[in-house]
Amino acid sequence: MLDSIKAFFDEKLANSSSAELLPASRTQIACAALLIEVMKADQELDEREKHELVSLLKSSLRVKTEDLQELMRLAQEEADHATSLYGFTSLINKEYNYPQKLQLVQDMWRIAFSDEQIDRYEDHLIRKISDLIYVSHTDFIKAKIIARGG
Repeated sequence: MLDSIKAFFDEKLANSSSAELLPASRTQIACAALLIEVMKADQELDEREKHELVSLLKSSLRVKTEDLQELMRLAQEEADHATSLYGFTSLINKEYNYPQKLQLVQDMWRIAFSDEQIDRYEDHLIRKISDLIYVSHTDFIKAKIIARGG
């Protein structure tokens, strides 16, 4: 899992100084794939969702702008070939602490809210992922409220 994305980062790191590009962990790539899953959940790809995804990838992975499209393509590929969420959520459970998990849930809500409507499939997916990464229901609701701007 995630081998093509790892190869992408290995190549970029070999040709860049560490100040230009920080290495992305497999867990960060798993997070990117989950964000893409949320974006696809309502079966309508909206430019606002894509813009929000790019913004989140820049801020969390510190990927150079010219590399974002390739990263998104690779994360999309991983999301398309995943047979379950377990591969992604197990990495998150192993490497992320609770505040990092909360940030991921909030980021998923940001993707969902970016098109100004929450689809029931988006809500269901975010709830499912929150359960799989052991985020409490109370914190799930708080993350939703924060992402909505309230």
